[in-house]
Amino acid sequence: MPGLYRKPLRAALFRRRKPQVQQDKQGQSRGSNDQKAPYPPLEAYQLTAELKLNLEQLQRIFAKCSDVVHRDFYLGQAIKAALFYIDGLADKKLIEDTLMRTLQQAPPQLARDLANKTRDLAAVMETVMPMTDVAVVDNMGAVVKHVLDGDTVLLLDGYNKGLALSTRSWEHRTIDEPITESVVRGPRESFIESLRTNTALLRRRLKTPSLKMELVCLGRYTMTNVVITYIEDLADPAVVREVRQRLERIQIDGILESAYIEELIEDNPTSPFPQIDHTERPDKVVAALLEGRVGILVDNTPFALIVPTLFVQFIQSSEDYYERYYLSSFLRLARFVALNIALLLPAAYVAVSTFHQEMLPTNLLVKLASQREGIPFPAVVEAIMLELTFELLREAGVRLPRPVGQALSIVGALVIGEAAVSAGLVSPSMVIVVALTGISSFAIPSFAMAITLRLLRFVMLILAGTLGFYGIMLGLLAILVHLNTLRSFGVPYLAPVTPWNFSDFKDVLVRVPRWAMNSRPSQIGYRDPVRQGAGLKPTPPASSNPPPEEGRS
Repeated sequence: MPGLYRKPLRAALFRRRKPQVQQDKQGQSRGSNDQKAPYPPLEAYQLTAELKLNLEQLQRIFAKCSDVVHRDFYLGQAIKAALFYIDGLADKKLIEDTLMRTLQQAPPQLARDLANKTRDLAAVMETVMPMTDVAVVDNMGAVVKHVLDGDTVLLLDGYNKGLALSTRSWEHRTIDEPITESVVRGPRESFIESLRTNTALLRRRLKTPSLKMELVCLGRYTMTNVVITYIEDLADPAVVREVRQRLERIQIDGILESAYIEELIEDNPTSPFPQIDHTERPDKVVAALLEGRVGILVDNTPFALIVPTLFVQFIQSSEDYYERYYLSSFLRLARFVALNIALLLPAAYVAVSTFHQEMLPTNLLVKLASQREGIPFPAVVEAIMLELTFELLREAGVRLPRPVGQALSIVGALVIGEAAVSAGLVSPSMVIVVALTGISSFAIPSFAMAITLRLLRFVMLILAGTLGFYGIMLGLLAILVHLNTLRSFGVPYLAPVTPWNFSDFKDVLVRVPRWAMNSRPSQIGYRDPVRQGAGLKPTPPASSNPPPEEGRS
């Protein structure tokens, strides 16, 4: 496997230096990004055995936080205790009906024994604690982290440690059908904004202890939980380590969506092509994990990331593996045709009508010339105008409410196209070309790849309007060279085309039958290449009719 991507040394040499610390007359540092924080981190403040001091610190930290609930009570009428949780993130019914009632009704003699003899949190957890998911905390940083995550923290007088009880429960939308990746046949579940619900959707499909989920916290203020998930027996340890290192290298105020992480960990951030696949379908993530890839789940977003990513993944759909192989192969070939149409059709039309008229039959050339008679703009300007109008209508249809947006996109395109042709601003053939190009761009399963093709279409239009087919060929060569240099976590972006691998080509242009897909992708799942057993092709059963009896006609 090729070596993992590393940033060039030149980037480190030309990194912007931080300003030097300047000292004023009083000896205080100023004007520096390296200036130390005025207060040490919360992890430096250890819990004390005095409950009053711990409560004062917590109340100072959560000052002016009206949603933080503080409740004082006595454990078994002997030990003074306090609960801290956030209203809306913690299950208030569970806290009041189960936790509070059990702790308050603990036997007084047992509580006095805990207060006078043991002073051991393990004894509290074993004797009076009704919760099962309990963690011990010993500093303010851990206490604050658990409270902000929706847990309830229990502090006891006389104990220099506390208990974080899992009481997380907040409102979230139900599991619904995927919006951006709908299929005719296949699972109808999608990820939601709850991280633990998303991990449960994966666990329900992969019932194996080899499925690992490592938790990382990112964001100075948001403290967003991010899960790195992979199958330990299949994923490349070097790729998993690289994913972990790139995530730990992120220093940012907040992570609001997985796109934040995608831009910060991709190999070539200046490339217009997406190098990390994102999806809201659990079955697609599971299929990627079974091939040896790594998934990244981010809290508060329904989109998961998949690495490494190849170019052909953006042309494939989850439904390709749920329909018969010949139908899936035909649709996949149609998508590759649509990709070329979406990228090159307007540019080819402009090049032929402007520079290479001799390539057209005479009858067709005469009709195109008659249509363009009286058009005040060159063909390249005409194409750019229509493409921009189409993009604006599409963007308006997305931003408006769904019923209004659909009507605006359809009616607006018809009315504006007909009005432009009647006014003599554009030719009817150009309207047909732009409409066919827009339909082809909708056939691309990946929205990120479709946007890239829409941007490159304008570049190809300009090249075709200036140099004709020579400009189109130069643009295609530049795109192919760029794609050939891309890597996604060490894996070539154009694999298995380059480097060529015939065994992996069975799932690129077409999809071979399920019984013929015996191996995993060689660039990704090389640790366990065998996906399934050999000889799975169905065969007609032998005749089960008994032989005719003797003497019976």
